[in-house]
Amino acid sequence: MPLPPLFANLRLPVIGSPLFIVSGPDLVIAQCKAGIVGSFPALNARPSGMLDEWLHRITEELAAHNRAHPEQPAAPFAVNQIVHKSNARLEEDLGVCAKWQVPLVITSLGAREDLNQAVHGWGGIVLHDVINNRFAHKAIEKGADGLIPVAAGAGGHAGALSPFALMQEIRSWFEGLIALSGSIASGRSILAAQAMGADFAYIGSPWIATAEANADDSYKDAIVAGGADDIVYTNLFTGVHGNYLRSSIVAAGLDPDDLPVSDPSAMNFGSGGNSKAKAWKDVWGSGQGIGAVSKVESVAERVERLAAEYDMARAELAAKARLALV
Repeated sequence: MPLPPLFANLRLPVIGSPLFIVSGPDLVIAQCKAGIVGSFPALNARPSGMLDEWLHRITEELAAHNRAHPEQPAAPFAVNQIVHKSNARLEEDLGVCAKWQVPLVITSLGAREDLNQAVHGWGGIVLHDVINNRFAHKAIEKGADGLIPVAAGAGGHAGALSPFALMQEIRSWFEGLIALSGSIASGRSILAAQAMGADFAYIGSPWIATAEANADDSYKDAIVAGGADDIVYTNLFTGVHGNYLRSSIVAAGLDPDDLPVSDPSAMNFGSGGNSKAKAWKDVWGSGQGIGAVSKVESVAERVERLAAEYDMARAELAAKARLALV
């Protein structure tokens, strides 16, 4: 099905995933200006009153960009809302999003029909992230417009299913918007996500190693130096399984090969769960695709690189198709 008009200005079919602590106005604005959807978790704006300031700045700067560059307007932006009961700010933050009529809302860790209706009330679109087909059904039943299947290898909180298995199950019944997440870090993998039936590639970890990201230089350098073997899947730090950089776990004084299991009922996304090390601050989230990240660069440079890789992959695929017809 054709994409909604909201996405008409995309240079690439990419949504930059919301990165806890790392995503802020600088990163989001740069992503949108470069032609991909930029996003951030509402909880990154601290104290809560800062969310209004962030949305004001993002809205104004993107509008100014569009006036100055009518031939190449910015892509839309998104705000991620954690729907879990531990998020005491949800109602307040949703009200601020309504004030600024945020065009795209990404919901995580719980689906609520009233929230989806509220976003639809101001004309927004809701994408909900899921780790399996059962949760996908629930999200659509409660009114989400689209899905973000978070497959094995995705950074931060992630599922354990192959993207091939997850996509084929969801696409067997759902024809709406899908942004696939899981180790996507190159133009070739963006095209692969589309080949599996996704409308967008949902990319996170590569943006950590950019000039605009709100991350320590040591974190950015660890992304550049790391590869798939450097990622550890555990629920110790928040109570929800996720992928983290091995080097940061070691630096926190823990053995990444012998981590205890956390109590899922004690979910806490800012503390260290059953560990004194704090997720995202001390222990760094990352997906398995970081082997494609070779240096720290600007968002514009990274999008340019992805676009060149994507165009080359499409050309190669077209050439192979022509040969197959000979």
